[in-house]
Amino acid sequence: MRLLFNYLIFPGFLFSACIGLLAWWVDRKVSARVQWRVGPPWHQNFTDIIKLFGKETIVPDSSKTTFLLAPFIGLLSLALAATILGMAIIFPQASFTGDIIVIIYLLIIPAIALMIGASSSRNPLASVGASREMKLVLGYELPFILSVITVLIKSGGNIRLGEIIVYQSLSSTFFSFSGAIAFIVMIFCIQAKLGLAPFEVSEAEQEIMGGALIEYSGLPLAIFKLTKAVFYYCLPLLLIVLFLGKDLSPLFVIGKYILILVIMVLIKNTNPRLRIDQILRFFWGPMTVLAISSIILALLGR
Repeated sequence: MRLLFNYLIFPGFLFSACIGLLAWWVDRKVSARVQWRVGPPWHQNFTDIIKLFGKETIVPDSSKTTFLLAPFIGLLSLALAATILGMAIIFPQASFTGDIIVIIYLLIIPAIALMIGASSSRNPLASVGASREMKLVLGYELPFILSVITVLIKSGGNIRLGEIIVYQSLSSTFFSFSGAIAFIVMIFCIQAKLGLAPFEVSEAEQEIMGGALIEYSGLPLAIFKLTKAVFYYCLPLLLIVLFLGKDLSPLFVIGKYILILVIMVLIKNTNPRLRIDQILRFFWGPMTVLAISSIILALLGR
């Protein structure tokens, strides 16, 4: 019963979805202020999700089961990742060996689910979006994993979040040259995972009218929106745990979370969208080189 509560309520699905929707509102509000607009009220994202629940679900004449299941698979994987992250922060000693590896796998499943769902709709624009999403994943996953490896090296080869948190309590990874480089790389990788500018090529409404999500409506579309909201919760929190975990008291976690969120929003609003070939060159070039450099520096530091 306790396990079910942790997964469904706190720190799992319900808690992460609510925090994520509020974080998404901060994104929209800051973006609006940067553009000299008022922006939406705090409850706008909640209202949008509830309205989508009541809308008709239109299913294309294709692989209906795959089309409908894809968003749920992505959301379930992120809810599990949120639970593991939250429990590791609350009870570091209760984390299990290899949980950081499990989280890395869980964080890639929503992108795969999006690709599968878009491809199953057989819409040409959705196929373009799925193709771009696939290339995007191939671009950012390498420097993302290399940055995580830097943290593992700095913490003495630990692959348990609890042990990484204990190490961070003594010395934050960010306050080292290798850690700062890996942090910068992770910020850009997280930006791409969230599909924010300048890496929003898979949805790009001005070009492919929503791309991978063009055929989704009603409940399945709401589930994809909730998945993105949980991403808003998980990714900055993972960054805090890996790089800024010296003090994980609630007040400091909230402050660090808002700071990372604002940095992401500013990047989003000050950079134009890149082409997919430019994104691949960016991640396989400068980002991968920086990530490898951080690993070498971490090894030399040991």
